[in-house]
Amino acid sequence: MTTISPPLGRRLAAEAVGTAALAAVVVGSGVRAAALTEDGGVRFLANVGASAIALTVLIRLLGPVSGGHFNPLVTAGAWWAGRRGGDGPGLRELGAYAAAQTAGAVVGTGLANVMFERPFAEPSGRARDGGALWLGEVVATGTLLLVVSGLARGRRGALVPASVGLWVGAACWATSSGGFGNPAVTVGRALTDSYTGIAAGSVPGFVLAQAAGAAGGVALAGLLFGRSDRTAVVPEDARDLVPGPR
Repeated sequence: MTTISPPLGRRLAAEAVGTAALAAVVVGSGVRAAALTEDGGVRFLANVGASAIALTVLIRLLGPVSGGHFNPLVTAGAWWAGRRGGDGPGLRELGAYAAAQTAGAVVGTGLANVMFERPFAEPSGRARDGGALWLGEVVATGTLLLVVSGLARGRRGALVPASVGLWVGAACWATSSGGFGNPAVTVGRALTDSYTGIAAGSVPGFVLAQAAGAAGGVALAGLLFGRSDRTAVVPEDARDLVPGPR
C-alpha cells in the first residue's frame, strides 16, 4: 500500500507539539508530585505513570501525521532502517525533526515551569553522573529502539503506542538513571530545577549513553528480525513510525 505523507512543515509541527506536551507532562507531574507528598516512591510512581500515559496518547494521536517520534534517536532509527530503500526520512528531515523535537522539549519544560509559578528557564542543579547511570541510559534507550524497530520490522506498527508507553514506564523503574532515553527531553529537563531536572553538565554523558544504546538497539533489531518488508500492508494510522514518502 502506498501512502502520501503530510507536508514536512506539518510533520515538524506535530513533532514539536508532541514533544512539548510530553516534556510538560514529565516536568509538570514531577512538580505536582513533589508538592503533594514527601514519599519518594509515591512521587516517582505518579511521575512515571503520567509520563507513560501521555507518551502512549501522543503517539496514537500524532503518529498518523509525523510518525509520533518525539525523540531524535527514534527518528535516527527510522532513517537508518529506510536509508537504502528511500522509504524513511532523509538526512535533511532527520536534522529538521531533531531540531523541532528539541525546541518542543524546551518550550514544554518552560511551560510546565510557568504553570507552577517558576521561571520559564530555570537551570537545574541536579547532577546525574557516573558509569552506573550511563549504563542505565544505554539499557533504557537500547531497548526502546529495539521495541520500535522490532515492531516496525515485524509489521506490527499498531502495537507501537502501547508498547512504547509500557516500556518507558518499566524502564523508569528498572534502570539506575530513571530511563530518560530521549536526548531532546534530556536537554529540556536541564532547564528545570525541579524533581525531574538534570544539570547541564550531566547532559552530554546522558546523550552519549542514549546514542550508544540506540545504535545497539537498532543493530539488535536487525539481527533478530531481519530487514523490514515494506511491501506488506501495515496499519495506516501507525505509519510504521517511519515518516517520508512510500
